[in-house]
Amino acid sequence: MARTITEIQDDIISRITGTTELSMLNSSSKVAVWRLWTYIVAVSIWALENLFDLHKSEVTTLINEKAPHSLRWYANKARGFQYGSELAYEADYYDNSALTDDQVAEQQIIAYSAVVEQAKGLRLKVARIVEGDLKALTAQQLESFATYMSKIKDAGVTPLIVESLPPDSLKLQLIIYYNPLVLGSDGARLDGTNPDPVRARVKDYLKNLPFNGTLVLAYLVDALQQVDGVVIPHIVQAQAQYGTLPYTAFDVKYNPDAGYLRIVDEKDLDISFTPQSTIR
Repeated sequence: MARTITEIQDDIISRITGTTELSMLNSSSKVAVWRLWTYIVAVSIWALENLFDLHKSEVTTLINEKAPHSLRWYANKARGFQYGSELAYEADYYDNSALTDDQVAEQQIIAYSAVVEQAKGLRLKVARIVEGDLKALTAQQLESFATYMSKIKDAGVTPLIVESLPPDSLKLQLIIYYNPLVLGSDGARLDGTNPDPVRARVKDYLKNLPFNGTLVLAYLVDALQQVDGVVIPHIVQAQAQYGTLPYTAFDVKYNPDAGYLRIVDEKDLDISFTPQSTIR
């Protein structure tokens, strides 16, 4: 990035004052001939640096126009979608000169995106944030977003499948062996600070999974072991479901089809508590 004329001139002057052979150039007058020459040289260097920046921008644009875009490019472009704005003329970006930063942020409704390469094409999953949690786009939002992606995607035969789905549904059956000095038989803390810390930890763990990340049951057990009062967390059964498919049990890990999963119904998180003294 090009420096300012002042930055360049200050650099030249500092080098002059640090060079013994140029010690005779010691006039402090702003119109001293040697200072005027530093200004002339600084302007020339500034113009050259700007030309270099312009050249770099033009080359980058040519490369981007010629090369097929990566999966990361699609994901980043998805998050840059602005609901309610038109793209700049014959471009893959928006002209936000008439909008404030807050207005742009309000239009950018895509909070998370992921692209999966499949035999039938690229599958783009997206979700928005509503009241602090992930949600699918509305039908109208999805239609607008799909139109946006169709305009900016690479030309060619590879189809782009755009989806925004409700979360996969998770069912868990847990046995929590607990310390009766800390937790009660209902799982509540005895000091009254949290009525259901185990249930809260499960939900927080799911919310903090990366979008399109994998739920690993062993990692969930690790998270539950961090709950004060939990001695042994045991997952009896884990099942997941998406779309109209039936629930399917899994033993090790699960990658959500929608990109995220939740306990949709409270009864789907079945927790029983068994007292257990601390194991040493």
